Amino acid sequence: MKNQHALLIIDAQYDFCNPNGALYVPGAEKDMAKLSKIIKNNLDKIDHICVTLDSHPVNDISHPSFWQDKNGKFPAPFTQITLKEVNEGKWTPRFYPDKARKYLIDLEAQGQFPHLIWPEHCLIGSKGNALDDQLMEALIDWTRTGKYYQAVTKGTYPMTEHFGIFMAQIPVADRPETQLNQSLIKTLENFQNVYIAGEAKSHCVATSIKQALDYAPGLASKMVIIEDCMSDVPNMGHLADPIYAEARQRGIRFVSSQDLQFN
Repeated sequence: MKNQHALLIIDAQYDFCNPNGALYVPGAEKDMAKLSKIIKNNLDKIDHICVTLDSHPVNDISHPSFWQDKNGKFPAPFTQITLKEVNEGKWTPRFYPDKARKYLIDLEAQGQFPHLIWPEHCLIGSKGNALDDQLMEALIDWTRTGKYYQAVTKGTYPMTEHFGIFMAQIPVADRPETQLNQSLIKTLENFQNVYIAGEAKSHCVATSIKQALDYAPGLASKMVIIEDCMSDVPNMGHLADPIYAEARQRGIRFVSSQDLQFN
């Protein structure tokens, strides 16, 4: 096997990519169409494909059922919950209250993302957890040439958000699945170019790039961002603007699907 071109596809799943998905990202189905075409047109040129799968339990700290108000009602999706509100009793964690408060303290100190409640999405084993149909078809075509795609699961530990693919937003000391995924980093570092696409641009893709810049600069230097094969969560693109600005400043390459060539 050649070690030239790897394709890293972040969270290209039904719940993000299908208009009927629980956390649909507008434009994602078009991203998947372009990405699938790239794969089908370059079956013999792409040496490795890694797909990541956002995978959550129902009672995840970022899902409604983890929290309740004074009347026992769950917060609506896209509600922001702050440490101050929890301390004042506006919202109460239904599970592991001490750990939940500690998480909010650490997340707010980090200052990158607020704690937002999402619709229940990518539930482990659900239809929403599955890869996009268009992408799956392309992966099967690529695999039939004699290769194997790598699937990496993230987000299974319910007490921390897990945007980035390399580690949770707030790693937990006794939970290896939340800590820096050195194995994935080493696998991708074997390739000369690591092309990145997936969903959502504003959150999981951006945070993954940020983690590479911070913890795996050797890998970051090999990244090529396919910028028209990813889309933002509506009205949240600004959250990731500083990350993409830093990526450009540090020499990460950006390319459109039309201009992409695996030489």
